[in-house]
Amino acid sequence: MIDLAGFALAVLLIELTPGPNMAWLVTLTLSEGRRAGLGAIAGVAAGLAANAALSVLAASLVLSAGEGLTQGVSLLAAAMMAWLAWEAWREAGESSQAAAPKAATGRHALAGFVINLLNPKSALFIITVMPQFVAGGRPSLAQGFTLAAVSVGIATGVHLALVLLAEHARAALMAEARARAVRRGLALAMLGVAAWFIAKAFA
Repeated sequence: MIDLAGFALAVLLIELTPGPNMAWLVTLTLSEGRRAGLGAIAGVAAGLAANAALSVLAASLVLSAGEGLTQGVSLLAAAMMAWLAWEAWREAGESSQAAAPKAATGRHALAGFVINLLNPKSALFIITVMPQFVAGGRPSLAQGFTLAAVSVGIATGVHLALVLLAEHARAALMAEARARAVRRGLALAMLGVAAWFIAKAFA
């Protein structure tokens, strides 16, 4: 069995926390228009999909090595979520106009693909967090690819909403006090997920 709702919620928490992709897409759309933003989304989605597919294969190899690794992966997942929570909390005190990756050649789709294909944080998230939402903690390839598709779908949906509502997003980003409170709330939620993973490891 797969806990699709729980996994989707964990992914949504991550995607709603401002990061490089979010900052880049908003900045790109505001500076070069919706078409540039949509092109970047296509590249980002392709990069995330390739990264997720490779991560699912890696997770399958790691978890097939022995049942003893399941508890270790749960603890790594907790550490991953705690780290993301810490990053979100720390960055809540910084300006929301974060530095974003740039496509020097203007090929935004290619830039989005490469940046996300080589993103170790995305790979580590899939490898460690995904098994926590599958009975037994050892997902089959089919289950892994299903969860990867959910992850990429949610990320792409959030990115598309940002591009289509870029002008409104800019106003929200300007409201530093409100943005800080939202980020810290998301950070605490991610910390709660980390605590759940730890409890699961020792259950």
